[in-house]
Amino acid sequence: MDFKLDQNSPVPLYAQIELYLRGLIASEEYLKGDKLLPKEVNLSKNLGVSRNTIRQAINNLVNEGLIQRKKGVGTKVLTKKISTRLDNWISFTNEMKNLGIEVVNYLINISLVNVNNEVSDALGVDNTKKVWKLERVRGSSQAKFLYSVSYFHPRVGIKGDENFKIPLYEFLEKECDVIVTTSKEKLSAIKAGSKVASMLDVDQAMAILKRERIVLDAGDRVVEYNTVYYHTEHFTYDIDIKREL
Repeated sequence: MDFKLDQNSPVPLYAQIELYLRGLIASEEYLKGDKLLPKEVNLSKNLGVSRNTIRQAINNLVNEGLIQRKKGVGTKVLTKKISTRLDNWISFTNEMKNLGIEVVNYLINISLVNVNNEVSDALGVDNTKKVWKLERVRGSSQAKFLYSVSYFHPRVGIKGDENFKIPLYEFLEKECDVIVTTSKEKLSAIKAGSKVASMLDVDQAMAILKRERIVLDAGDRVVEYNTVYYHTEHFTYDIDIKREL
């Protein structure tokens, strides 16, 4: 432990300790939530202050929802979840930007593929046709949030050499003259399985939020069949429902 309190500083001791702990929980080794923070009794001995001073610093972080104390276990860093709304259609990039999070693209892969019956039915194309498939893994610099797979109807006119780093529907409008207006969605909870687990760096048995959607243009023609797998430790869906009286 290389941290030392400055007894001559005008900053209160508990505040100095709080700043030290904030630095710890922002580090990569603690962000995953696997490593426990130093115990109160050890911090007290190492820093030469009372446990009440340590507790005051820790309580501030607990109240902010940054860490969690469990009796008999210890204090661990809580993973902050991103909450998105079902009734608000906005691109992932712009949604993260509004939250002050810079999007990191861990994977962008575009390929021309044969489709199975599920995809051909969703797009309304013959299963002998090849369509463009876009795979993306996105998140923040700290974690992977989602794995997305999109299949596009041939009429969209994708060539495979486009810039898929920009928001998808913004790209479709500017580059393909396709304006999407409707999204038909279905949510389910599944186990990650080998493919999704490898993409999101999770255990195969972990519960994952799966969202399927069929995206239509203004003429109610299918543009995209999309499946997104969300890391549930980082992402939640919210919706407000009003009761009719």
